[in-house]
Amino acid sequence: MKSVRKAVFPVAGLGTRFLPATKASPKEMMPVVDKPLIQYAVEEAIAAGVTDLIFVTGRSKRAIEDHFDKAIELEAELERKQKTALLDVVRNILPSHVNCIYIRQAEPLGLGHAVLCAKPAVGDEPFAVLLADDLLDGEVPVTKQMVEKYDYYRCSVLGVQDVPREDTRSYGIVATSPLAERLEAMNAIVEKPRPEDAPSTLAVVGRYVLTPRIFHYLENAKPGAGGEIQLTDGIAALLREEQVLAYRYEGVRYDCGSKLGYLQAMVELGRKHAEVGAEFSAWLASRMA
Repeated sequence: MKSVRKAVFPVAGLGTRFLPATKASPKEMMPVVDKPLIQYAVEEAIAAGVTDLIFVTGRSKRAIEDHFDKAIELEAELERKQKTALLDVVRNILPSHVNCIYIRQAEPLGLGHAVLCAKPAVGDEPFAVLLADDLLDGEVPVTKQMVEKYDYYRCSVLGVQDVPREDTRSYGIVATSPLAERLEAMNAIVEKPRPEDAPSTLAVVGRYVLTPRIFHYLENAKPGAGGEIQLTDGIAALLREEQVLAYRYEGVRYDCGSKLGYLQAMVELGRKHAEVGAEFSAWLASRMA
């Protein structure tokens, strides 16, 4: 009964909704105040006890590797100018006990395929999957909340939230039965159903804790919606063998895959920022006057 020590970050997408900003830079490196989206997701995973970070990358994603690598020239320059605070920030992006593993997804064949690419690094262990597009801001990091549920129930856990019925075509939607506070047993999951066909309005967001058995079903999955290997289809098959739980996480989600969600994250996290939050909030209030 192993603990969750590995997390997969599918980061091979092209980020077309943010062109031209993402033409030469990964969407996961877009900053919210002073940290890129991928760093928020990585910090959330580390807070949950993860020690191995597995990035499933594609072409033009070298900036992600560089961000988590040692920057010798930059560190030397900051040290020479005695900018010790900034030097500490650069040196401590990752704790020393955390490892980074990079795996190339040669073709964009879907989220399920991206997760399957991580199998050699995950092995026979439970693991988390975090989509950096979804910035989840919780007093207790959301992945930590979900790992705690996994540790108790020892089965896969999906992060979910209610969405307007007209938005179901943008999500994997689950049918559930109540189990405990904020926790429901899944009966079915459907990828991007039409509103009139959706079994509920409970949508899966970009957080998963999965048992390694999911790999068996992803290996045998046929292309689904959009001609891609869908993680949703693998989970639907897993449901026939194992219990899967839907967890209504505590926190706020910012859909940073959309321009509106990204702007909302920038404003709300800007207001909470230790360095500029008070001044920024005052400026916002003056603009509303």
